[in-house]
Amino acid sequence: MSGRIPNTLVVLSLFLFGSIAVSADEGRQFPQKASFSTLITTPLVIEGLTGDNYGNLYAPGRTPGVGLPCPVWRVKHEPSPSLVLVGNIPAPSATTQCSPSGLTFDAAGKLYVTETDRIYSFFPDAVSPPLADLFASGVPGTNGVAFDREGNLWTGDGTTGVGRVWKINMAGVVTEMFRVQPMSNEVNLVGGVGGVGRDVHTLPPGTITVTPTSRNALNALGSQPLVANGVAFNREGDLLIADTARGAIWTVKFDPHGNLKSNVGCDTTFTANTLCLDNIFVAHPYLEGTDGIALDRAGNIWNSSNERNAIVVVTRKGGVMEVFRNPVNAAGLRNSADPAVGNDHILESPSSPFLLGKVFCTANSDGDRRDNSPRALGEINGGCTIPPAISCARGKISCMDQELSIPGLPLPVQ
Repeated sequence: MSGRIPNTLVVLSLFLFGSIAVSADEGRQFPQKASFSTLITTPLVIEGLTGDNYGNLYAPGRTPGVGLPCPVWRVKHEPSPSLVLVGNIPAPSATTQCSPSGLTFDAAGKLYVTETDRIYSFFPDAVSPPLADLFASGVPGTNGVAFDREGNLWTGDGTTGVGRVWKINMAGVVTEMFRVQPMSNEVNLVGGVGGVGRDVHTLPPGTITVTPTSRNALNALGSQPLVANGVAFNREGDLLIADTARGAIWTVKFDPHGNLKSNVGCDTTFTANTLCLDNIFVAHPYLEGTDGIALDRAGNIWNSSNERNAIVVVTRKGGVMEVFRNPVNAAGLRNSADPAVGNDHILESPSSPFLLGKVFCTANSDGDRRDNSPRALGEINGGCTIPPAISCARGKISCMDQELSIPGLPLPVQ
């Protein structure tokens, strides 16, 4: 057999994994030797990030205390960033804590925020910050959110790991549209479905024992089940989905009437509405832990790769390029910076990227995982406690020092 690679293998390789890297010409449109600086730190953990048309960013604080509402802050990018309270998300109950994640604006300027298993909405007001109204419920694990052209809100089920993607109409009615294939089914058959699959384990230092109740046990110890995390629509009306566990981006297509065109039902061990694997647009090791996505006007997909403390861009053609990753510190890790660099110039479990015009920013949730473990050594410490007389930075927003050559895609997409 000759050394020439068969064409079928080349095609298969590109189909499964996308381009290995972008071309030199293509790569020049993205920042070279990118660097980051902290825009602002927050007293609570943050994960979601969005922006308006006036140069402001918005982020919700998480877990302020049992029964307490979660603040939603507005942050002016420049010249003097500060946290301005513009609304509050209620706690699920008097005995639990709220933990909002994704957020986005509709065309009328109302802000929608996901929280545990429901979505709230309100008009931001810095003078009289409102308590948000309930918009929709019955969406367990809801994380990223995005509006389509018809004004429907879409979201995935995040940390539940089931892979459900819902469409919510303007009246708040929730419809499950399809599922992203999960990394593992239930241990036992349920209605003839299940009993197969695997799970990705990205653990902090420690050991693990697999038991029949492994789904919940592994989640607690650091398993990564998220397959329907960030969502975004492109100009063509396709829905792009960040698959955190696989390090992949799915593309889902619809007909002019909004009906699903993408193939489903290829694997009978999953539910019949589960997407086939040929709907994966690109999968790549650089995308490990992709947590939220944002598009620029050329259709390039920007990713915050939380497991790797990195920022990665996927081009329209499926090329994958790492724009930034924390440098290695003196201990040989990427969880903090050497004094010469400063912890205000590194990422700490980045999530929810947002393109504010030509400015790229990302939230940092400081998870105790992968490249960010142990997490206590950086600028922020998402695990610190906050007694009344003591404050600490539990989250931060970081922005790229270099301008983007291609600005962000205005939202919601029209």
